[in-house]
Amino acid sequence: MIFKQVFDPKSYTFTYLIASSIGREAIIIDPVLENVHEYIELLNQLELKLVKVIDTHIHADHVTGASKLKNETKCQTIMGENTPADIVDFKVKDGEKIKIDQLIIKAIYTPGHTSDSYSFLLNNQLFSGDTLLINGTGRTDFQNGSSKEAYNSIFNKLLKLPEETLLYPGHDYNGKKVSTLGNEKKFNPRLQVNSEDQYIEMMSNLKLAEPKEIHFNINRNIMLGK
Repeated sequence: MIFKQVFDPKSYTFTYLIASSIGREAIIIDPVLENVHEYIELLNQLELKLVKVIDTHIHADHVTGASKLKNETKCQTIMGENTPADIVDFKVKDGEKIKIDQLIIKAIYTPGHTSDSYSFLLNNQLFSGDTLLINGTGRTDFQNGSSKEAYNSIFNKLLKLPEETLLYPGHDYNGKKVSTLGNEKKFNPRLQVNSEDQYIEMMSNLKLAEPKEIHFNINRNIMLGK
């Protein structure tokens, strides 16, 4: 398997390129519009064919590169079935599997950060989007977010996976690239709660600033960045 993690310093977004070393087919998770040519250069360098691109949810802090990648590579676009993006090629259901040559990626519906948030599991690698971050969790105060649903997604779905599962988040703001679920259980301050109610109370008191250009980004991303 071929695996590359690309960081966007403007939005602190991680984009993931995953490919089969046998068939040379590739998938990209959470592309950033401004970095599309970088991804294409990487695909060419590695002699890979991009066949699918996934957005974990409708992003508020950057514009997706999904449509541009589709235009330039003829790949297919994928999101979870709860997305408001009607132009996406394929909408996957909770538990549905995406195949790339011999690689199998499982979709996991993890609402809370947004109502359309999905995580994706490949073997022992979890791509959690904004649902679960390293030493943090995704905010729940816009895009039909829900702290109650986030608690259920994190504690009753993601943290039920093996503790050695590698966590690859959609963002990181402190220079970290990967963690494990076991490490997050022990040290993530957002996870040191005793109940759903305690988590909801904590999240309701974050008082975070609204992302810049949130409405512009959401409107563009509903059109997959067009």
